[in-house]
Amino acid sequence: MTSPSETADVVICGGAAIGSAIAYNLAADPGFRGRVIVIEKDPTYRLSASALSAASIRQQFSSAVNIRISLFGIAFLRDIGSHLGVEGEAPKIDLHEGGYLYLAGPEGAPILAANQRLQRAEGADIALYAADMLRSKFSWLNTSDLACGSFGVSGEGWFDGWALLQAFRKKARSLGVEFRQGEVARYRTERGRLTGVELTDGSRIACGAAVNASGSHGARLAATAGISIPVRSKTRYVFTFTCKEDVADCPLLIDTTGVYCRPEGKRGAEGQMFICGASPPADRDRDWIESDPGVEDVDWSFFEETVWPALAHRIPAFEQIRPGRAWAGPYDMNALDANAILGPAVGLPNLYLANGFSGHGLQQSPAVGRGIAEHIIHGRYTTLDLSDLGHERIVAGRPLLEANII
Repeated sequence: MTSPSETADVVICGGAAIGSAIAYNLAADPGFRGRVIVIEKDPTYRLSASALSAASIRQQFSSAVNIRISLFGIAFLRDIGSHLGVEGEAPKIDLHEGGYLYLAGPEGAPILAANQRLQRAEGADIALYAADMLRSKFSWLNTSDLACGSFGVSGEGWFDGWALLQAFRKKARSLGVEFRQGEVARYRTERGRLTGVELTDGSRIACGAAVNASGSHGARLAATAGISIPVRSKTRYVFTFTCKEDVADCPLLIDTTGVYCRPEGKRGAEGQMFICGASPPADRDRDWIESDPGVEDVDWSFFEETVWPALAHRIPAFEQIRPGRAWAGPYDMNALDANAILGPAVGLPNLYLANGFSGHGLQQSPAVGRGIAEHIIHGRYTTLDLSDLGHERIVAGRPLLEANII
């Protein structure tokens, strides 16, 4: 049990990819010599978004700050050994830069074109292909109802999200960060400052700053300090299937319907495995409730009625597939604008928010970890300005709208 008189310089509530990335960056910064404690309820991460997501990275966003975050992220992942290596051993995250392919019909083409101009201006390697070029590059693709597609020539793809999470944790531990099993019940405040955290076992830790990186519990925990954030955890399904027919060099494809798919692993004797999914319509978009055992049940009718038909239309080879396993995971959705809420909380400047990633947490963890650590240590962002994603926009009701939500 934690002593009520225990103190730390920074307490991080939540130890998945975001929390562990912040911890690593704090400990690695030569300007910081403080004590960091990470409190994580479930160190197996069995139900965390970091463990259950599709683990991918892209620059194809419609807002400059998200593009910059992912450009930072891909550079970090490419050179992960120099960042997260421990005792000469580099983590293996199986980064595969297979690209994203966003597809658009006539109505969506102007949006895709405008996004691509911004992405190119920010330095992202994104090409815009007309339908005939799509047909030439991806012979297995049905382009009959397409106007264009934007493709990540480099810098986009997928990786082992579990391995990245564990690499952040291992490196942080090697630098002296303490990881502790437990759950923060509430923040303690006095005269407009956060003074510490109280755990569910009644013990307390006094601290100079705290970080809310607690995923599906983020909004509830913030509310204990009088901070309101519009974050709700939604259930998302990931389905797998195997296709016998060759779909060569398939990128992570996002159909005009919003359904996505990508290859998973190497092609075997039974064919190529793929993972796929989509955001459900509002009437089927249910909350993620960890305490309800039934919430882990996968809605296979969503695959059969929505996901598979869209994929079979776009890639005719998918008309004959063998469905595999599937799982449910949490998406911590920011209801205002589906973007992360980052930085000091308005009215409580030593409480730092890292919430509402809306499915982008893993790919944004390198930049967010660096940014939040810098702000704690130096009082500002020094590497990459994340202030566009600050809590101020939430308080003002000023959304930073993102067109490319999957």
